[in-house]
Amino acid sequence: MDHLVYIRMRHRLQVKPHETVFLKDVAQIISDETIYEKLRQIPVHSVTDKDRNIIVIDVMKIIRLLAAFDQTIEVQTIGPPQIIIEVIAKGKKISMPMFMLIWFLLFFGAALTIMNFHEDVSMQEVQQKIYTIITGEVDSKPLIFQIPYSLGLGLGMIIFFNHVFKKRLNEEPSPLEVEMFNYQLDLDSYVSMNENKESMKNIDDR
Repeated sequence: MDHLVYIRMRHRLQVKPHETVFLKDVAQIISDETIYEKLRQIPVHSVTDKDRNIIVIDVMKIIRLLAAFDQTIEVQTIGPPQIIIEVIAKGKKISMPMFMLIWFLLFFGAALTIMNFHEDVSMQEVQQKIYTIITGEVDSKPLIFQIPYSLGLGLGMIIFFNHVFKKRLNEEPSPLEVEMFNYQLDLDSYVSMNENKESMKNIDDR
């Protein structure tokens, strides 16, 4: 009797250089208990230096491996047709001078952006007019508005990005995280199409 095996490819996997990737790493498996553990230990790919940092494994390769393992297996695939394997090299520690340089660049870049925006919309003149309307007096530096506004600007950025350093304020993703997620999806789609040799075929390869 044929063994029915359900395979659901994972979306992305991170591995170390020269590591062997098994079926349990690249896919979720549902099968008979008699062959489940053996299926999990089927080697799918061995990472080499030629692989660089991105490897795309197509589901057809998985089906071929299962057919070679046991011809009585009937495979049902669910989900994405390939998995992206990212080879993570050993990271280098960032030096403190480099960290401080990047921090200063980001800090002063953000400060200049905010100041240029306020200059474009004439924020100081608006605050002066509001102060004059409320108090009836003219003040070139209405600190009673400028100080709370500056504090509120920083607090608003914290609420907007939903983070205080590494601590998340709530479970809702920030707009930056959503944009990074969409960018990662677009990047994965591009990699899946261009790095997967099975998805494209040139006329010379026929």
